[in-house]
Amino acid sequence: MTANVVTSREGSGSSIELAPPSIRRERRLYLKREDRHELGAFKWRGALPTLEQYRARGATGVVTASTGNHGAATAWAAARVGLQATVYAPRGSSRSKLDLITSLGAQLHLEGRDLDEAKDLARAFATGQNLPFFEDGAEPAQYDGYGSIAGEIVDQLAGNLRSVVVPVGNGALIGGIGRVLRQRAPAVRLIGAVAEQAPVMALSYEAGRAVACDQMRTFADGLAVRVAIPHAVETMRQCVDGVVRVTEREIAAAVGAFAGAGIRVEGAAAAALAALAHLPGLPEPIVLVVTGRNIDEDLYQRALENAPSFPD
Repeated sequence: MTANVVTSREGSGSSIELAPPSIRRERRLYLKREDRHELGAFKWRGALPTLEQYRARGATGVVTASTGNHGAATAWAAARVGLQATVYAPRGSSRSKLDLITSLGAQLHLEGRDLDEAKDLARAFATGQNLPFFEDGAEPAQYDGYGSIAGEIVDQLAGNLRSVVVPVGNGALIGGIGRVLRQRAPAVRLIGAVAEQAPVMALSYEAGRAVACDQMRTFADGLAVRVAIPHAVETMRQCVDGVVRVTEREIAAAVGAFAGAGIRVEGAAAAALAALAHLPGLPEPIVLVVTGRNIDEDLYQRALENAPSFPD
């Protein structure tokens, strides 16, 4: 590839660019910049086609649960297709993400100690109101939408691609990317990055089925999943080559490394860069999917100024 930046199609706000030297560290490394969308994250790609289907079936509203980016994407897509969005978020969610959700017109409920408790409450509310419940990671249209990221990577890098590293929250993103890569570039290695403090998707991938796990203490809220979605696990098993666990300190240090290169990312996005330290032999060129930039300022500054304060 001769240019440093390749713009994606249809004005998505995404691009592929050669990673800055301070991040690249002599590796052939590219960044898929999903953080450049107006919402600051990739989730719109799955929300819009899903809500279009709900609207076509006669829905007037939609209910979902989210720690932030998915809720914002649902509110954004709902405004475009003419639905009223209701978002349940766990107590203690990112303030900046919650503000974005409400600014986009959604009705917000702060309930539950974590995402999975908020999800149970949201599902019950949706049932009582006879509205569709949009479970992040369970809708087929999401996987198709996220697959467009892989399509853009393959189209824009042509044959200059050997590996892709993707942060893993509920697994839908890497599943959607993986399905397309297996069709269009089956030799490409696909690796997931999971927070060590939220290991359910790594444990489930290794077990070959959704397993129970109560551990979930990561500051990277986009990775903060406690209950695995069986369909996501099954899809990952079909198309993912491996899953790497990264510590909170490694994620924070990666946030700082991005910042040093002039790129603001949230913890989930930084996990892909953090995973590279565990993958010294990964074939190059490598693409990291930069999933989002939405992070509260106090947490961001802590990662930049005091990464050792995070657990290792």
